[in-house]
Amino acid sequence: MTTEIIRYAVDADGIATLTLDYPGKTMNVIDQAFMDNLEVCIARIQSDEQVRGAIITSGKDSFVAGADLMGMEANIDAMADLPVAELFESCASLSKLLRKLETVGKPLVAAINGMALGGGYEICLACHHRIAADAPSVMVGLPEAQVGLLPGAGGTQRLPRMIGILAAMPFLMEGKQLQAVKAKEAGLVNEVVAPEQLLSAAKAWLLANPTAQQPWDVKGFRIPGGGPLDPRVAPAFVVGNTMLQAKTYHNMPAPLCIQSCIYEGCQLPIDKGLRIESKYMSVLSRSPVARGMIRTLFVNKTKAEKGMHRPAGFEPFKCRKLGMIGAGMMGAGIALVAAQRGIDVVLIDREQAAAEKGKQYSEKVLAKLVDKGRQTREKADAILARITPSTDYELLRDADMVVEAVFEDRAIKAEVTKKLDAVLPASCVLASNTSALPISLLAQASERPDRFIGLHFFSPADKMPLVEVIRGKQTSDATLAQALDFIAQLKKTPIVVNDKRGFFTSRFIGAFVDDAIGMVAEGIAPALIENCAKHAGMPVGPLAITDELSIDLSKHAGESQAKEFPDEYKQGRSVAIINKLFDLGRLGRKVGKGFYDYEESGKRLWPGLAEQYPLKSQQPSAHDLKQRILYVQAVEGARAMEEGVLLAPADGDIGSILGVGFPAYTGGPFCFIDGVGLPQFVAEADRLADLFGEQLRPPQLLRDMAAKGQTFYGKTARA
Repeated sequence: MTTEIIRYAVDADGIATLTLDYPGKTMNVIDQAFMDNLEVCIARIQSDEQVRGAIITSGKDSFVAGADLMGMEANIDAMADLPVAELFESCASLSKLLRKLETVGKPLVAAINGMALGGGYEICLACHHRIAADAPSVMVGLPEAQVGLLPGAGGTQRLPRMIGILAAMPFLMEGKQLQAVKAKEAGLVNEVVAPEQLLSAAKAWLLANPTAQQPWDVKGFRIPGGGPLDPRVAPAFVVGNTMLQAKTYHNMPAPLCIQSCIYEGCQLPIDKGLRIESKYMSVLSRSPVARGMIRTLFVNKTKAEKGMHRPAGFEPFKCRKLGMIGAGMMGAGIALVAAQRGIDVVLIDREQAAAEKGKQYSEKVLAKLVDKGRQTREKADAILARITPSTDYELLRDADMVVEAVFEDRAIKAEVTKKLDAVLPASCVLASNTSALPISLLAQASERPDRFIGLHFFSPADKMPLVEVIRGKQTSDATLAQALDFIAQLKKTPIVVNDKRGFFTSRFIGAFVDDAIGMVAEGIAPALIENCAKHAGMPVGPLAITDELSIDLSKHAGESQAKEFPDEYKQGRSVAIINKLFDLGRLGRKVGKGFYDYEESGKRLWPGLAEQYPLKSQQPSAHDLKQRILYVQAVEGARAMEEGVLLAPADGDIGSILGVGFPAYTGGPFCFIDGVGLPQFVAEADRLADLFGEQLRPPQLLRDMAAKGQTFYGKTARA
């Protein structure tokens, strides 16, 4: 029998093989069609007397990648409006199907030949035995918590019953994933064999185990290591709850729901436990957190990486030789990641010693990978051999891509651009790595502004996933297509924005830091500012961020902007405080003092701030400050949309989270606004503006959208 998605075959020994091979997709994903096919196969296994057992494997390089989250985009908003009973049935559908699978009455083996994540691994858990191929591509785990969901097809119930509650918690609540050998050590799979032996090993197990029943279906079953109320286990829920809130500040509902599934479900028979899991899945499906995280971190991120803004009609571009101008921290990081992707790099600086130092960064990073056993010495040497440090621009005559990452000064960048124009071939794209200087102005120094573009990398460039692509007024479609292909070659995530001072990410994070430092002058306690930022979900407090970047850098950046753009520049609320610290010699962490005092034992907020800026007798509430921190950024994002800087809300959401640390649980500023609701967001922003200042006043765009019943996403999305 052949089904559309699952090939079904029975051999002479009565062993059925179900080969998962979704037509037209590079990976198997779970959607309704997949589930319908699996249900047909389950019925066939059960009714066919010749079948003694079954192997479930994949016809693709991966096993099953989990739910079809791309397909979920169409359902993501509809699920929030479903009646409770319908929502529950929808959330329980795969769980019920896998329960049918494991109680089919015949032994089942999962032959895991590649990545088995989320629902893919839950299929494996519903089998009676799991065998993994000893191959680098094999990865198993339940990463749902990372996108605001829980493993909703039995993962929270079967894994604790299989390996114990304490052992299962990191995999369920943190989304930890393991390769084959480590997975066997942790109990996630039963055997690891050579890839060519996978199916024969699966068949051998089936022939040796003619009857199979899950341990939790055997009368008298006890969870290994004890149930939730066992004295050895119960403290983990008490401590775990505390640690969970310390990590998430109550912003992430999924880990708490997962913990509740384990605690409640593991006290009951498996069928009752699965029902509890489906109820919590229903709760999360209605949460704006899950909707926002899935939309931004999976659906829109994937679209961006597949070139949603790439102009059509241009041949795919592959960079073979990159010119990297500037061998500082940023240039060294870009050179490393390019060399790791097989690109030859000429790393140029003013002096040979500086260029050599830039290459040394790669040497240090690769040496650590070799020491940890994550890379061979031969491969590291091959990567290093691709980087040529030099001062000679003549080496770039056959380059097909150049990235300039010199000091943020128009005159210096113009000088470099003229040197490059003298040697670069006509087809080569020249990209400036700048965080704020308008690309159209920088392109004036070039004889071919149509081949000029902005590529804003984030530091450290070899680790940060985002690249902000800035299209100048004269940047051609061909140049944009080539730049996006280059970013894809580096395996990074692009957003595309139009050209305006600060672009998107710099003005977005700038609104947060400027307003937060301005709070100090208002007399708001610095500790309250820092702690509220963390509670709102920011990775680091704004005062700590400024110390890390250095006070003098902040001062000089402001002065540079004022000098370059006297008509546009508006002095921020933070400028007076920054100037005061600069005058006091408190330049940040690098000198041991800024907003904080730095000592060997750690850091603490400088007590002298209270002398310079006396504290208000009545401090604002923590709730209002957390709202202020989130809203000042979301309002700035809306202004960027209103001004045409952003091409789409997806760019703002991806850029804010991956680039500058806006809380992932929000899904980004536009998912956040949608989640609050446009009318409610406008009303709250007005309330905050009345309390704290006009920087929080919502732009007309949001007022118009609220009046028209529009959203940024979904069926009511603005055109």
